[in-house]
Amino acid sequence: MIDADKLMVGIAHVCQRAGLGKPSDLKRLTGGATMESWRFVCGGNAFVLRRAPSLEFMADRPFGHDVEADVIRKACAAGVTAPEVVCELTPEDGIGSGFIMRSLPGTPNPKDILVMENASGLLAECARDLARIHGIARADLPASIPVMDYRAAIADFRAQFEEAGGDRPIIALGIKWLEDNCPEACEPLLNHGDYRLGNILAEDGRLTGVLDWELAHFGDPHEDLAFGCMAVWRFARYDRPALGLGSLEEYFAAYEAAGGAKVDPKRFRYWLVHRTVWWALGCLKMAKFWRSGEDRMLERVVISRRTSEQELDLLMLLEEDAPDAERTLTVRTKPPGEDKGEACNGEIAVAVSEWLATIKDQMTGHDRFQLAVARNALGMIARDDSILPESLDRPLVEDIFAGRQSLASEGFLATLREAALDKLEADVPKYPALAVARKKWTGET
Repeated sequence: MIDADKLMVGIAHVCQRAGLGKPSDLKRLTGGATMESWRFVCGGNAFVLRRAPSLEFMADRPFGHDVEADVIRKACAAGVTAPEVVCELTPEDGIGSGFIMRSLPGTPNPKDILVMENASGLLAECARDLARIHGIARADLPASIPVMDYRAAIADFRAQFEEAGGDRPIIALGIKWLEDNCPEACEPLLNHGDYRLGNILAEDGRLTGVLDWELAHFGDPHEDLAFGCMAVWRFARYDRPALGLGSLEEYFAAYEAAGGAKVDPKRFRYWLVHRTVWWALGCLKMAKFWRSGEDRMLERVVISRRTSEQELDLLMLLEEDAPDAERTLTVRTKPPGEDKGEACNGEIAVAVSEWLATIKDQMTGHDRFQLAVARNALGMIARDDSILPESLDRPLVEDIFAGRQSLASEGFLATLREAALDKLEADVPKYPALAVARKKWTGET
């Protein structure tokens, strides 16, 4: 992690080159699963530096920050509510890869956005901007922006899955489903690639910014529509399937009214499954980044355990195709164990977490966010790390890929449901979809 003083020297160098003046009040913004964001003031105006945690982190990406900055500029020109890019970093600045943008009003915090009034109006504005993104001509954009090959993307999922151990049956079911249900390619349009709550800014129920364009590519516009509707990106509003803001019917109607093509529900579902598999593998990969030393931030190891969220969401999507006899079976969750004798590892983790809570008010900015992440990590340990291996089964994965085992197999869906519930109970017990799945699968409230 770069020293803040060194970072300020580099920012000053960039600001001088851009004619902005002397920067001050540097502050690390919270969040960011991949890139860092730093806010600072210059000449009475606020700016944000977006940068990679290391140059090595950019090595396998399809394009660099220079291309991302160009895409944002083109989006602004097309009427998308995107930030103004002021200047890109150069090697001479000595602070890595990234660019500086003018700060926009509003908050990216889903918790705050989801309690704003006018959710339906905000949803319509999001749909409008997405339609505008999809309307940007390919000829106006850098040639290095990749075009998604659907089958190649699935093959890459297989490769990532094998590299991560290839032993998670629910993810294997997802990959097999994608292989069996991959649609024919449509005309490739520009996709934002990460269009969801957390990557939009809102203020008083109005859209004020679309952020994080690093995953832009050309492909099926249904992919962009579906991604923000994944259960994980609805946060506390699981009941509102369109970005946590409203219904799919409202979202699709607003998108089509803004110039987007007519939505095909079948293609939408395909991309909902596709991106759920994508994020499950993305979560797994976070542990790899941490182990390799590319990025030793605490968020990496904690996000890697959020794989269990995506496994549960994926199973809830896939079970729609299971026979009625399998879907109507209920399962039972494990009763809590009884602790005796000296404190176990989980109890020690709880004790440390409780102590960290006493110093919360002494932390500010990113340190306060890191403290919350640390307490989440300790909670995972406290809720029994021994659950994790029970959901791993390499021979079963081989049977799934070979077609010898499927959700039509007697009792298989019930087994997977039990494992998914147990694993998520340990990893992220407050995940909103968990309560929905528990009620649906066990009958418990």
